[in-house]
Amino acid sequence: MTRAGIEVVTAGLDTAPVKASRGVTLLPDTTIDAVLEEDFDMIVLPGGLPGADHLDADPRIHQILQRLHGQGKYTAAICAAPKVLAGAGLLNGRRATSYPGVLDNMDLPQVDVRLERVISDGRVITSRGPGTAMDFALELIEKLLGNSTREQVEQGLSR
Repeated sequence: MTRAGIEVVTAGLDTAPVKASRGVTLLPDTTIDAVLEEDFDMIVLPGGLPGADHLDADPRIHQILQRLHGQGKYTAAICAAPKVLAGAGLLNGRRATSYPGVLDNMDLPQVDVRLERVISDGRVITSRGPGTAMDFALELIEKLLGNSTREQVEQGLSR
């Protein structure tokens, strides 16, 4: 996304570094409280467990997802994080994908769970997991800046 010139702000649930599911430590730019009322074009939720469970259990995450969705902004999630979109009610009546066993093991009769790598349904975008991360990122770029920017970034990645 940075390659496309998109300003990216990472926010943690609190001030502590985030330890990802594979042991990688990430330092968010800010906290969710600091950006809760900010106007963003898109919110993207990272996957992994138990991180997606922590996001889903936090009412502030549901609040910002519902607010941005209500404003017609993009909401996106990869890997296990589409469960958070489902928890916030954003997948109802939509097609979606997730890491195998996440959405399909939930009782979501109102969600059309599919196996595609990336699914855009309206302004909700979901992706399967680490192996689809580049496709997911390119889809996000296309939604925000158009197909020509996506193609420029994609070409630069193959060199």
